[in-house]
Amino acid sequence: MAEEYMQLDVVTPEKAVLSRKAFEVVAPGSMGEFGVLIGHTPFLTTLKPGQIIVRTEDRDIYIAVGGGFAEVISNRVIILAETADMAEDIKADEVKADIEQASEKLRQLGRDDPEHDKWEKRLHRAEIKLRVLENWEKSK
Repeated sequence: MAEEYMQLDVVTPEKAVLSRKAFEVVAPGSMGEFGVLIGHTPFLTTLKPGQIIVRTEDRDIYIAVGGGFAEVISNRVIILAETADMAEDIKADEVKADIEQASEKLRQLGRDDPEHDKWEKRLHRAEIKLRVLENWEKSK
């Protein structure tokens, strides 16, 4: 009998974020978004900051990732992320404050300032978290 689910593990350098059976995983590959179903061809890719959607038997799970790697092998997906936040753990007021702070800092800095890239990445990741939270709330 064929397997109905694959194992998904999402980890960061700090913690294991999710270990769960899933029937589909959609992730932000650096060359574009990709989906993995059971029996997918094995591959390894880099991830860009974005949204992961995990389809399980009882619900869809949304995760904001800050880049990393994904490996698909033998009905298993392993995501090694720089950062990963489950949608239900994201606090909208904190993310909006972070967006405002980063936007203000970027208005003050010139593009050639050494701090510019750091604040631009911070803004981008906060915007991703907010989008993931909004998508999760719409899906409920």
